[in-house]
Amino acid sequence: MTTRREQVLSALHARLQGIPGGFAVLRNASLPEKIPAAGLLILRDGTPGEPWVTLSPLRYHYEHRAEIEAFVRGNGLDGAFDTLTSAVGTALAADRTLGGLCDWIEPEAPEPADLPVEGATMIRAAVLIVTLHYTSADPLA
Repeated sequence: MTTRREQVLSALHARLQGIPGGFAVLRNASLPEKIPAAGLLILRDGTPGEPWVTLSPLRYHYEHRAEIEAFVRGNGLDGAFDTLTSAVGTALAADRTLGGLCDWIEPEAPEPADLPVEGATMIRAAVLIVTLHYTSADPLA
């Protein structure tokens, strides 16, 4: 049986994979040697944090902080980065419950940084924090 945590993270990963535009989407992968021309997203599972617990029935309410690492390269970084991050925002806003698996998902604004690479084009990267609010009957289920 799949845990609620894994169901939520798998649904988020599937949502990111459905973004049009040819972005590569990985989960918990190491950074590849080459960033695809359209851009790259890497979903990191993050941490569920300490749950808020209610009794009768016993429920664990999480504010799980997942991370989406976003990368673009080449010329026109401003436009490419804006296209990539707005596509993520649009995909998340389309269903903030991930098909009913979450109570709500809320992304935070990115803080981009330019990464110079010797002998290659500049890379712009950012970590987008996404808070996933969901409930589970057991912290391990």
